[in-house]
Amino acid sequence: MTSCLLCGKQSQMEWKRKLLRGNYNPTHKRRKYPNLQWVKLYYSKNGIPAGSRIKACTKCIKRMHKTK
Repeated sequence: MTSCLLCGKQSQMEWKRKLLRGNYNPTHKRRKYPNLQWVKLYYSKNGIPAGSRIKACTKCIKRMHKTK
């Protein structure tokens, strides 16, 4: 199982409600995965040295490239 090394985001279970003969049948389960991409760190974070390639979610990648 892979997860984001910066925020720890992992896969989650999703339940869908399907309308069946006028009643909802909540039996459709699906696993949703985060959008993980390979990215190169330009600074050390969470004990990971700078210059290493890690898998990070796109939300963390956007947060890394923001400037104040």
